[in-house]
Amino acid sequence: MIQTLDVHTPAHSYPIYIGSGLISHAADYLRPHLGSRAAIITNTTVAPLYLQAIETACRQLGTDCFSIILPDGEAHKTAESLNHIYTSLLENHADRQTTILALGGGVIGDMAGYAAATYQRGIPFVQIPTTLLSQVDSSVGGKTGINHPLGKNMIGAFYQPQAVIADTDCLRTLPAREFSAGMAEVIKYALLGDAEFLSWLEEHTPAIMQQQTDLLAQTIYRCCQMKADIVGQDEKEKGIRAHLNLGHTFGHAIEAQMGYGNWLHGEAVAAGMVLACRLSEHKGYLKTSDIQRVIRLLQTAALPVCPPKFDAGTWLAHMQHDKKTKPDKSGWWFCKNWDKPP
Repeated sequence: MIQTLDVHTPAHSYPIYIGSGLISHAADYLRPHLGSRAAIITNTTVAPLYLQAIETACRQLGTDCFSIILPDGEAHKTAESLNHIYTSLLENHADRQTTILALGGGVIGDMAGYAAATYQRGIPFVQIPTTLLSQVDSSVGGKTGINHPLGKNMIGAFYQPQAVIADTDCLRTLPAREFSAGMAEVIKYALLGDAEFLSWLEEHTPAIMQQQTDLLAQTIYRCCQMKADIVGQDEKEKGIRAHLNLGHTFGHAIEAQMGYGNWLHGEAVAAGMVLACRLSEHKGYLKTSDIQRVIRLLQTAALPVCPPKFDAGTWLAHMQHDKKTKPDKSGWWFCKNWDKPP
């Protein structure tokens, strides 16, 4: 069964399609969103699996297409890769009627979206996410960008796609570590105040990890539904959308310090959520039993719950580069004492 929900933003509204076999029938979902030309941006891992199907869909719709294949991994989410995209667009004479198709995980979606936002001051793009993390989170909401050696996602733009096409069949080819990384974002949504979803995850995560199709589709739909609701209220992160960054300030520090790609984004967010919970405990908002509950669920999803150890100054240096950071004296205390018993 194919599920559809809509994201409503001041920029425009767009559909999210969720289900099995969507890439095999991609022409049906791309038809309203393609013009005469398309640029398919993907990577060396995804291209052998799905590029041909998307090219076939373009031909079926009478759309001329060309592909831009990038190296795989967070380490390549850089200005150099972005410039390679621009060069390919220019060499292939892409214009404002060209639609970018972002075929891949969060790295491809972020870079392709930023290229779409900035090439000729904005051309349309469609997200075709192929990882769990991108299907439940990064493909929805219009956050695009690249990394800088001093900070993750510090260069980017809010730019909404024309559609999101999330084929759950793609997850069958996902390495177990990547699937677990996606579960970090799933668990994040449950921790944002949805007690019913949290209890549901505690019961069903073992089966989700086995990729039971119906449970997986329910999981993706619920996360997209929550994000669509939040983005509809706060497209450019002036208020409630900041809640979606739970664990990310700590997590981005881990990624930057350890080297982009050595810790997967979801792994760093998982450890970051534990640190955020511990800071909340220090400030009197959570009990130790609450933190243990979070840790158990993360461990069920085969996620790390202990961050790497580095000194307080290093933590703060990275976190001060995070765009969401606000001054808080308790942050200095915590960075010095996070690895000490209560």
